[in-house]
Amino acid sequence: MAKNSTLSRPPRTPHNFRRAAILFAGGPAPAANAVISAAAVSFLRDDIEVVGVKHGYSQLLQFGPDRPLVEGQDYIMIDHKKLRRTRNSQGIIIGTARANPGKMVSSPAHLDDPERVAPLKTVYDALRSIGVDMLVSIGGDDTLKTANKFRLFQERLPLEAPRIPVVHLPKTIDNDYRGIDFTFGYFTAVDFLATEVRNMLADAEANRSYFLAESMGRSAGWLAYGVAIAGEASLVISVEDIVGKYRTTEETTDAKTGEKTTREIMNLDEVIPRIVATITAREAEGKEYGVIVIAEGLAEFLPSKFLQGIGRDDHGHINISAVNLHDLFADLVSKEYNKATGKKRKITPVQIGYEGRCAQPHAFDVMLGSQLGVGAYRALVEKRLNGVMVSVSGQLQLEYVPFDDLVDPETLVTVVRYIETDSDFHRLTRFLETHVNEPDSAPL
Repeated sequence: MAKNSTLSRPPRTPHNFRRAAILFAGGPAPAANAVISAAAVSFLRDDIEVVGVKHGYSQLLQFGPDRPLVEGQDYIMIDHKKLRRTRNSQGIIIGTARANPGKMVSSPAHLDDPERVAPLKTVYDALRSIGVDMLVSIGGDDTLKTANKFRLFQERLPLEAPRIPVVHLPKTIDNDYRGIDFTFGYFTAVDFLATEVRNMLADAEANRSYFLAESMGRSAGWLAYGVAIAGEASLVISVEDIVGKYRTTEETTDAKTGEKTTREIMNLDEVIPRIVATITAREAEGKEYGVIVIAEGLAEFLPSKFLQGIGRDDHGHINISAVNLHDLFADLVSKEYNKATGKKRKITPVQIGYEGRCAQPHAFDVMLGSQLGVGAYRALVEKRLNGVMVSVSGQLQLEYVPFDDLVDPETLVTVVRYIETDSDFHRLTRFLETHVNEPDSAPL
């Protein structure tokens, strides 16, 4: 058979790599194992050993002179037997965690500070201690930032020090990544959560009531909007909608320094009545029930009085689970409805999202995840790239986006990909949900 036959596997690429590490960090996503499995099998078929780093960076950060990495505890050696029927499996075969070795580095100057880069050095030394000579990073935008910092840290090593090239595979059910149209797991999570919304609709209709569903989606509204479209929700509101009359400002004073700052917030005096307007519009159509979907990221826009005592994580994100946005909104909407109509309407708050993160992956997400996994091998071994994110376009055509195109060189942070409020995706939801006679310029 000719080497260029369409039924032949692409020829092997000559290389001198010995061992690749695969690391998954951040929240789970459906098809995670498709990504890991496809990447691993691609390396194995080219005689490259594969290390599965357990639980993100958490175990690597424990490495030290008196704490070597232990196989089985800190990492596993992945072989063909371990990969048997894993591509469609649920969960994450190597686990995950949110440990962040780059949390003390927030500018290029910090990379020259030994104390700030010490965790990155620990990760480097840990990987080198087990013979790793290339790294596949799988995770969200925070993990992308870490991968970029790891690359920049290595650029400052002595010339004779071996480098560990790193590529990143984008993961988030929030789908708010620049450089790729849809992230693996997004459509599975949307479908799973939309099924819950449709179940709520049936419950709401039977009881002549409403559900106020807070959807995951910290920074952008892709998940909330997808769930609302597929779940036939009555209204969806995300951070992209907090513009115009729905946004205002407040002045806050730092308790320690006395410094005053101005902060942009959500105008609840406009947002809550807008939700009630949907409820009354549905009543006019003879519908005394419905589901309102709000994105959890709205918590960042709450007035300060609702955020007192709420902490932030290693990446600077507000502890959204401590806000209970769904409870707050359900209470405010219930009171506003009573004020506007003189009647009562049961509004039940629920939170959705976690239950979709490890759902059985759909075929598209398995195909997308598998292509991204293979793309990691092709980027590192075939193309000898370093510091790129693997992406796809069209019919799963592989693309490789440099970290420098995705990360701000001054702040070392990524840029969130929001839904454009003049896009057809955004307009689709407005076409489908209950019509409220708002001015043409209003986003809701």
